[in-house]
Amino acid sequence: MTDAARTDATTGDGPDTDAAARIRDRIDTSRPHPSRVYDALLGGRNHYPVDRAVTLKSLERNPRGYLDVRHNRDFIRRAVLHLTREHGLRQFLDIGTGLPTPPNVHEIARSAAPASRVVYVDHDPVVLAHARALLHGGPEGSTAYLDADLRDPHAILYGARATLDLERPVALGLAAILHFVEAPAAYDIVATLLDALPSGSAVFLTHLTADLNPERLLPGLKATGLNFTLRSREEFLRFFTDNGLEPVEPGVVPVHRWHPDGTWDATVLEPEDVAGQDALEVAARRGIGDVRDEDINIYGAVALKP
Repeated sequence: MTDAARTDATTGDGPDTDAAARIRDRIDTSRPHPSRVYDALLGGRNHYPVDRAVTLKSLERNPRGYLDVRHNRDFIRRAVLHLTREHGLRQFLDIGTGLPTPPNVHEIARSAAPASRVVYVDHDPVVLAHARALLHGGPEGSTAYLDADLRDPHAILYGARATLDLERPVALGLAAILHFVEAPAAYDIVATLLDALPSGSAVFLTHLTADLNPERLLPGLKATGLNFTLRSREEFLRFFTDNGLEPVEPGVVPVHRWHPDGTWDATVLEPEDVAGQDALEVAARRGIGDVRDEDINIYGAVALKP
């Protein structure tokens, strides 16, 4: 276990000076990091040249690979709204939240239910350094950020109790994070987290897979130099069935097929519009409404705990 397994929490007031200094000391700008590569593909600005370089290499091999990331993000929006509006969830535990790129979970949930409470969990020091920006403007005590490692679920649950009432339903978010954890540890982690949540709770998961379009996906992933554990549909479904959960309709599907709501922008760019721009700059300006099935390599699903 690394030092990232600490359970320091910050609310909207931000970390103290010593904690902020410790976080800065942990930042390594010499190697790409998943959350910063993800930020680059989302069109964010909170990444370093090394992250941008490998992301551009990835797009050389899979030019529409940015659609995986952006549709994963849109799945989160739709899942949170679904759980808030249709099932009355008012507490969210979002693990592996990544860098702040609006709309974030607390913004989405509060757009439907202003009293929603959210705990974010991550162990990337760059993410932690931006925690103040992520939490700015929320009602006091309703949003917190937890510096903890997914591989220590007990520490996450302990820290989350400062903000969430774990005797009441909680929506657990594990979006695009479990493919960084090998089996059987990944299944054990999910079981531990779900076991601690009461009836009426929910989970929303997404996961990279080679089931759908491996000829597009694999070259792009290899170019990043990051390690992934890809899972089949059956292996992904185990995160639910092993814990006595059944995904709600439409079940396990590519993320763009989960309750699409017709809000996607299909911006068309002409060659003169993107002259002199690299692939990331162009991707940031494109909409996601032109998505095709062959573009997406991420499964998504939502389930309720009986």
